[in-house]
Amino acid sequence: MNSTQLGNPSLLGIKMGSLSTANTEFCFDVFKELSCNNVGDNIFFSPLSLLYALSMILLGARGNSAEQVKKVLHYNHIAEFLKPELKDSSQCSQAGRMHSDFGVLLSQINQPHSNYTLSIANRLYGTKAMAFHQRYLRCSEKLYQARLQSVDFEQSTEETRKTINAWVKSKTNGKVTNLFGKGTIDPSSVMVLVSAIYFKGQWQNKFQERETVKAPFQLSVGKTVMVEMMYQAGIFKLGSIKKPQMQVLELPYVNKKLNMIILLPVGTENLDQIEKRLNLRTFQEWTSSSKLMERDVEVRIPRFKLEVKYELNSLLKSLGMTDIFSQTKANLSGMSPDKGLYLSKVIHKSYVDVNEEGTEAAAATGESVAVKRLPIRDRFVADHPFLFLIKDITTNLILFFGKLASP
Repeated sequence: MNSTQLGNPSLLGIKMGSLSTANTEFCFDVFKELSCNNVGDNIFFSPLSLLYALSMILLGARGNSAEQVKKVLHYNHIAEFLKPELKDSSQCSQAGRMHSDFGVLLSQINQPHSNYTLSIANRLYGTKAMAFHQRYLRCSEKLYQARLQSVDFEQSTEETRKTINAWVKSKTNGKVTNLFGKGTIDPSSVMVLVSAIYFKGQWQNKFQERETVKAPFQLSVGKTVMVEMMYQAGIFKLGSIKKPQMQVLELPYVNKKLNMIILLPVGTENLDQIEKRLNLRTFQEWTSSSKLMERDVEVRIPRFKLEVKYELNSLLKSLGMTDIFSQTKANLSGMSPDKGLYLSKVIHKSYVDVNEEGTEAAAATGESVAVKRLPIRDRFVADHPFLFLIKDITTNLILFFGKLASP
């Protein structure tokens, strides 16, 4: 299947339906684990980047290791993944239809756009001490535009760390730096999976910098912090959910290819209640076209920048992916004929910058702007913690998911 075939939105929709379901379910699983382990912290990650990186592992996993990865990624109910495994070195399509479709999708997403920058970069670093199957290397490059690079963890640990950091920096517009701090790569590592993603977009309707004012952001009862609060009024899709009580706002990026969706608790509702009820079914309901109506809305959201790094070994183990990290149980025989290959580390770092992207220079700071209010206008004021996600509209895939607890 080539990219011109994929250009047909209806064809793309059918192909990506099961993938977007898996992406959403995996996203919420990861988010809930991160939320439990990082209480009160900002959370930000890319389910798509992780799905992509772990699918590369799945391509070479066999037996119980493969079953566990499929289950964690919610691929176990997707028929396309139950096809024969990679046998013939010339035919990557035999890896299963889903791998091929994912490959085409990624080349679409990673295409350069003038209005936003989105780059997903994943790479496997494997020890020179092991041989890798040529067919695995060929197919991971063909399907995932991702190479496995052999490195010498044992003899050149520091050099390898710098090499990986430099590669990630070059793939993320220089924004994701020092992914591995000094001493974080172990000489005994055999395989490290690196996943980095960078996004910067322009709003369809920009916030004007002169409208941005300092305003309080409620952290918890009685605790506030001053933030740069952006403002604009316009026609946006807005929904009001009764249980749990919240507003759902959709902010499109230029060309309406991507949008940001914000889930904001209102009244006495607590963000925890929304998190508890968050699953595939409720999310689809909350963001459905029957709930989101175009309205005249005054929008206030904080300007924020997040850069978050996670080491995900224990999180993935708690979701059920245990064997792949075990030297005695991992079965990566589709990657290498050598015994003893296992995944040493999964590191994920993502960066987002949410600002006005206004063309006008900022006016004097601290100047309060008089707001003309129309009585019919709805108000969306994100001055307390909220959940947000960035979504690809055509494929319905969640690129990023986060919680802004403290700007």
